[in-house]
Amino acid sequence: MTSNKTQTENIFLCYPLQPNSCLKLHRLTVVKVAIYAVLLLMMLTTVFGNLLIIISISHFKQLQSPTHLIVRSLAASDCLLGCLVMPHSMVRSVEGCWYLGDFLCKAHSSLDMSFTVSSLLHLGLISVDRYMAICDPLRYRLRVTNKTVTVFNTFIWLFSFLYSFSVVFSGISAVGLEMLILQTYCVGNCVVFFNKEWSIICPVLVFFLPGTIMSSLYVKIFCVAQKHAKVMSERVTGGRKNQSFAQRERKAAKTLAIVMGVYLFCWLPFFTAVALDPFFNNWTPTVVFDALFWFAYFNSTCNPLIYGFFYPCFQKAFKILISTYICGIKHSNTLIFE
Repeated sequence: MTSNKTQTENIFLCYPLQPNSCLKLHRLTVVKVAIYAVLLLMMLTTVFGNLLIIISISHFKQLQSPTHLIVRSLAASDCLLGCLVMPHSMVRSVEGCWYLGDFLCKAHSSLDMSFTVSSLLHLGLISVDRYMAICDPLRYRLRVTNKTVTVFNTFIWLFSFLYSFSVVFSGISAVGLEMLILQTYCVGNCVVFFNKEWSIICPVLVFFLPGTIMSSLYVKIFCVAQKHAKVMSERVTGGRKNQSFAQRERKAAKTLAIVMGVYLFCWLPFFTAVALDPFFNNWTPTVVFDALFWFAYFNSTCNPLIYGFFYPCFQKAFKILISTYICGIKHSNTLIFE
């Protein structure tokens, strides 16, 4: 009797008054506080870092090039992820419970998928933009304008939301898993199931195929950039202007390649697990999936840090904005590039 009573007292439920409630994760208070602190710091860095990029590009006309407009749209996707998705994911990961009901669970999962697809497509658009700028510079200035980029950005946002919400709310990814869903369902759970077909379709469509194309484009970009660098260095009549332009183009391509590389590195473990899990009877524990989720979210935290470290124009813009609006020191609204 004493043993059974002790076991009952050690069971924590998400909804104690519900007979089919999910089990709540039992962690020490110190551990919970530490996890909350780390995830909250990551979330705030994601929101304010990407917000700083959005404000910088919107504030300074010198930064409103087609490439930077794509970067601003990418930053908006990461910022919204930090505002709308990360807070609820944080509570779910730490407590092990979802407290907002089934409908908001689907909405949360749809937004999560939308911002993921949006980020990847924006990175793909950046790689195409850099490919055209370096490999076909003459036609680039005629074809790629701010209006053209705005149209493509709008299409990416519409496609991302339409694709994600239709997959989640239609339940097409869970067809054939009805018995598994019934067996594992409990009040306070928030999981999107993928059958074997969609566990291949989704990662290949939104990650592996675009990632392969982007990697190929950047390999081509660096090969062409190296040839341009040799030509520029051998020209005596070219002057410093051509050399500095070529250097800026190579540095921009390198920085954006780092952004893409970090994205692929952060999301590869998660999409690999999604692709393989249904073929191994869904053996991956929830805690592992949560860890992979947050490792993937870390990509949105890294992007503004990468721009701040590797982009001199963003460094100057950040300094001016922070000193003007936080320290109260007046500066010119013009960025001066060396």
